[in-house]
Order: sequence, then C-alpha cells, then structure tokens
Amino acid sequence: MNQQPPLGRSKDKDGGLLKRSLTSLFSLMGLQLGSRLLTFVLNQALFRLASPQAYGTAAIQFELILSTILFLSREGVRNALLRAWPRNTTIHTTQELNSNDDHVPALTNLSALPIILGLPVSLATTVAYSTLASDDVRRQPHFHMALMIYVFAALSELFSEPMHNRAMGEVRTGVRVRAEGLGITCKTLVTYLVLLYDSTRLDSGEFALVAFALGQLAYSSVVFFSYVYQMGYPTFLPTRLATRQESEAVAFRSTFYHIASQYFDINSLHLSLTMTGQSIVKHILTEGDKIILSWWSPLQNQGGYAVAVNYGSLVARIVFQPLEEICRVYFSRTLCPLAEANSTSTGPQFDRRSLGQASEILLSLVSIQLVCSVLVIVFATVYLPIFLHLLLPIQYLSTSAPKVLAAWIWYIPALAINGVLEAFFSSIATSQDLRRQSRWLVGFSVVFIVSAIGFYASDFGDVSLVYANMINLAVRIIYAAQYASTFFDRNKTAHRWKASAPTWQFLLAAVLSYLAISMTKIHHQAVILLQTEGRGAILSAIVMSHLAQGAGMGLCCVVTWWLTSGRYLVRRAPVKTD
Repeated sequence: MNQQPPLGRSKDKDGGLLKRSLTSLFSLMGLQLGSRLLTFVLNQALFRLASPQAYGTAAIQFELILSTILFLSREGVRNALLRAWPRNTTIHTTQELNSNDDHVPALTNLSALPIILGLPVSLATTVAYSTLASDDVRRQPHFHMALMIYVFAALSELFSEPMHNRAMGEVRTGVRVRAEGLGITCKTLVTYLVLLYDSTRLDSGEFALVAFALGQLAYSSVVFFSYVYQMGYPTFLPTRLATRQESEAVAFRSTFYHIASQYFDINSLHLSLTMTGQSIVKHILTEGDKIILSWWSPLQNQGGYAVAVNYGSLVARIVFQPLEEICRVYFSRTLCPLAEANSTSTGPQFDRRSLGQASEILLSLVSIQLVCSVLVIVFATVYLPIFLHLLLPIQYLSTSAPKVLAAWIWYIPALAINGVLEAFFSSIATSQDLRRQSRWLVGFSVVFIVSAIGFYASDFGDVSLVYANMINLAVRIIYAAQYASTFFDRNKTAHRWKASAPTWQFLLAAVLSYLAISMTKIHHQAVILLQTEGRGAILSAIVMSHLAQGAGMGLCCVVTWWLTSGRYLVRRAPVKTD
C-alpha cells in the first residue's frame, strides 16, 4: 500500500508556525471562497450588461496594465521581505524588536520601496500601451479616462504595501482577509451599479469601460483604508536609520549601496532588486497569454476568452493562490539558515528537523494536488457541456469561451503543482539561484511564444494560449522539482517524488468513474436536451439524474483515496506544538 508522506510529522519548533500557516491558509481560502461566490453572482449580471468588446478590453488589456504595474513594483520586495522578516515576529513582538535594533525599521523602509518604483513603472507602461493599443480599442467611449483611472488605482494599491508586508511578516492574515474581502465586494458592486445605470441610458454602453475602472479604484481605496483602520498609518517614505550598515554596503562595493545603507537592510535590498529584475521575465510568462491575445485575437474573442478564464481560474484563485502564498511564508520561515558562523563552504546550513518537515509537507501538498487534479479532469470534462449553458450568456457562446473553458480543465493541474513548487523555490533560492533561473526563464519564454504561434498557425484559435501555457508550466515544473531534489540531496535529507504519486486503487476508481458517467445513454441524452432547450433543462429529471450519478462516483473516488492514502496523511499531521 502506497502510504502518503505525512503532513508535518516533525514537531514545529518555531512557535506554532505550522499552525499559524494552516490558519492563514484557511482564512485566505475562506476569503476567496466567500468573495468569489458573491462576485460569481454579480458577474453573471456583469457579463450580460457588458458587451464582449468592453469586457475584453477591461479584463484582458486593462488588467494587463494593472498587473504589470503591481507585479514589477512589488513582487520582488514582497518575496524578499518574507525571507528577511524576523522569525516568530507577531504584533506583540514588533515593538520590542523596533526598540532593540534597526532590523525591523530597515525592513519597514524596504516595504515602502514599491511606492517609489511604481511611479516610473506606471509611466512607462501607460505610454507604451497608449502607443501600441489598436484603433478598435482606442475608439471605445472614454478609453483614455478609463485607462488613467486604472493607473491611478494601481498607484493607490501600492500605498497599501507597507501595511500588507507588515501584516504578512507578523502572520496577521485576518487583517488582509478583511481588507481584500471588503475590497473585492465593493469592486464588483461599484462596477455592477455603474453598468446598470449605463444600461438605462439611451446611449447604452458609453460608460462600460469607466464602470470597470471605477470598480478597480473602489477596490484599491477600500483595501487601503481598511488596512489603515486596522493597523494605523504607516511610513510611506524611507526614514534614515539610527546606525548605518557600512559593513554590509562594503561587500557590494557600490556607491548606490553605500547611500542605500542609510535607509535599508542591504542584503534584503539586494535580494529584492534581484527578484524584481527576475520578475520582468516571470511576468511575461505569467501574462503572456494576455499579451499575445491583445495582438492576435479580435476584440470580441478577447471578451470570450476573459469570461472563460474568469470561470476556469475560480479553482486557482480560491485554493491554489492562497496555498502558494502561505507556502512562501511557511517555507521562508521554516528553512531559515542557521547562523553564519555555522555555515560552510558548501552553502548555508539548515536545521535537520526543519529540512525533514519541509520535505514531508512539500511531498504531501503535491500528493493532494495530484489527487485533486485527477478528480477535476475526470469529472469536469464530462460535465462541462452541461454547465456551459448555465455559466455563459448567449452572446458568449459564439465566442472562443466554450473551447477555452474545455482546455482550462487540463491546465488547472499544471497551475496547481507549479504554484507550490515555485513557492518553495522562491523561499530558499539564493541570489545566484535566482540569476540562474532568470536565464532559464528566458528560454521558457521562447518556448511559450513559439508554442503559441505554432498553435495559432495551426488554427487552434485562442485555445492556443492555454496549450502554450501548459507546455510552459510543464518545463517550469521540471526545473523547480529538480531544484528541490538537488536542495534536499545536498542537505542529506530523504526526498522521493514517487511518494507523492496517487495510489493505483484511486486511479482505477477514477478511470472506472469516467467510463461509467461518460459512456452511458443518460449522458448523451442530457447533453442533447441542454443543446435544444437551453438552461431551462438544467432541472429536468434526466440532467439531475446524471448529476447525481456523477456525485455518487465522485464520492466513491474520495472514499478510495481516503482508505488507501488520505487517512495516513491526516492521521500523522499534528499541528499542535510544544
């Protein structure tokens, strides 16, 4: 019997970090689930009020502008601060640390760096997009006004970074949950209300782009003031430190670092700048589909693609994104190198118990994700044709949305596994590792672009972007998995990926379930009924019987997993500490 690796068999030695990380994970997942359920309902109305052209411009092109400004300005700093923030820091200990040394003030200064970086990044991004946007996009009503509101919203969101980084450093996830949950709700409500008002006017559709822009501005404003209410006003500009860190600055032999040593922790600043440089290539990979889609696809199909991705990424946003973020926090804290004096020429030295625990948790997370991925592929491929008529408005059924949603079913597993592996990598990688990965990321970018162009040339349409992303994530998964194996081998810690594989009993149950629900007469009857009668047939006896059959087979698969591996994983996963 293939027993799965235990989730945290070792005792947590750092003040309940595992317990706090799990609490943070469930809080973030609860935030995503609650907010997405609410926005799911409101989005049904948004899709019907906004044309595919307007929704495509807002959800693809304007969101690309927003994510470019935010990602390039803050991603490197966020990752560096997670690794540099003092271990065991909480709301109760920060003030004490502030009074004892300059370490936390230096990190507080660094958390304000995204505000400074955001100004040139937003200017360059806005000028480039305004120049390159197509005539069809620029001819839409109030295009430039909406663009400026999006840029201002991005800058406003960057002002929340000092408070966000402090909350994450102190593992105060509740602060973030309340801020972002309220922000997402207000964003959707504002967008819906403006679109609703616009639909009552004679010139309906004139303020569609402005509606999405005002919604984004509402989100950034609500998040900022929510953070301020819970944590107080932060310092938005770096302040001079009491003691200058000359010894660290000398190591870099740079005038820039000598000046920066008056305000920042030099090692953390160097790491954040390295990660920021790497984020440029990583951003191209992450948002490559939007970049290519903006150039290649008609504006109407961009709207269809955006709707499909909005639905397809629900699982990613509810489960995978919170899991990736908490993994970064957990692995950054758990795999903190020992004192420099204990390091050797082979590199940083780590606590043996922490290494074993990190290996076990990484294998367990990958194992659970593989099981969930199999369930998604087996059941979503069968039931997607049924739910298409429920999810998509009529005007989007003729776009690329149905085909993109079908492809996303196969994309979700790659997205899940890559997120955890890259979270592990970013938590322990040195500056040299990051530079090496940056060179590989350039190669991965070429693979993505060539694959996307090849699929488009073969008339795959917008599905080409999903397939190209799958190939891109596959090579990134191989790279990150190989890095993890090398890391544990170098530190003489057992780490076998084979332990993460689903059991043969579970795979057999999944295959039999797929055959049972896809090759029966009732499946074909349900699909034909929906195609002829539309969403009104959802509650018919045939469709409901088919859904009940799938629920029963899904329960059988879950029980099989639990009996063959799941119970061993959970039974040996204590989160209580000494």
